[in-house]
Amino acid sequence: MSGRVVLKPGREKSVLCRHPWVFSGAVQSIDGDIRDGGVTPVHAADGRFLAIGYLNRKSQIVLRLVSWQPNLAIDADFWRDRLMRSISRRLRLLETGVDTDAYRLVHAESDGLPGLIVDRYGDWLVMQILTLGMDRLRNQLADCLADLLPDVRGIYERSDVEVRRKEGLMLATGKLLGDAPPDEVVITENGLRFAVDLKGGQKTGFYLDQRENREHLECYARGADVLNCFAYTGAFGIYAARGGARQVTSVEALPAAAAVATRNRELNGLGNSEPEWVVGDVFQQLRHYRDAARQFDLIVLDPPKFASSKSGVERAARAYKDINWLAMRLLRPGGHLFTFSCSGSVSTDLFQKILFAAALDSEREVQIIGWMAQGGDHPVSLTFPEAAYLKGVICRVD
Repeated sequence: MSGRVVLKPGREKSVLCRHPWVFSGAVQSIDGDIRDGGVTPVHAADGRFLAIGYLNRKSQIVLRLVSWQPNLAIDADFWRDRLMRSISRRLRLLETGVDTDAYRLVHAESDGLPGLIVDRYGDWLVMQILTLGMDRLRNQLADCLADLLPDVRGIYERSDVEVRRKEGLMLATGKLLGDAPPDEVVITENGLRFAVDLKGGQKTGFYLDQRENREHLECYARGADVLNCFAYTGAFGIYAARGGARQVTSVEALPAAAAVATRNRELNGLGNSEPEWVVGDVFQQLRHYRDAARQFDLIVLDPPKFASSKSGVERAARAYKDINWLAMRLLRPGGHLFTFSCSGSVSTDLFQKILFAAALDSEREVQIIGWMAQGGDHPVSLTFPEAAYLKGVICRVD
């Protein structure tokens, strides 16, 4: 490593606390010949070594830290060890005999690999590369994953997220190694089967982070009239049906999702059931149900990210309050609301306050009876609380 990055006086606290991000405003100087995407040591203003990270002058997050050990070689063996450790954690997590072959293998900063996401879907891996430093390592990382997981048939890239533009990167998708996945890959999750589009589906193909929460919802579904909002391809509804729901109604704005939801019902022996599937705007449909005096026993609100940054939090809060207020009014006494926010900028504390305001306006008595988060394969490092993006609440509404 040639050169170094020096921080401004007093700006080393977060690095000492092992937070993996250094913002551009904290940098005093970049000394030597360090190319963007390259690895460099980071020093305090008084010359003390602090950490090692990779640089990107184009990004507001100018450094992504990967080690706090001085003189450590950040080479192919380093990255291989990080990947191997991340994979072994997931294998231990799934040693319980759960019938699941789709899960996250690498969760970026929380696994010491900032900017890298790797998800496994049966015989395929999907890589998502979010930062310049990882982008330069694309082929090396893919080769290493193929070596560590020789049973994988292919590795596909889904780096088609807008956050890459903040790194000065173009969006990228396509086969990296082995076979390209077919248009439909069938995965197993907790014994249920789901059709997944790895090349064009939302996120990397499926909402893997909700696996444990879907299983939890199943326990509340017996005999219930269920309303599944922002249903996408109907996974929550499939779990509800297996749990013995009397009726499942799903609302989703994306027309193409309905065909995949039908396929998922067929894959799980539910092809003869007649669920109600509504293609439309959830906000409008909830108002329609309110005006029609329709009621449900169990409602799921799993909306997309309403706030992408702190500047959008106020608007997002209004949207979260609106749908939760409507849902509370639509529940029969003693009904349950499973409500989520995947907006990282909306804290758990703020989300609870939003639910409090919705409960007041709905004039219903509401109790929190459970909290939910992303699954254990999406860990949250204690030095990187930003990884805790998904929060969910189970409410009983009387």
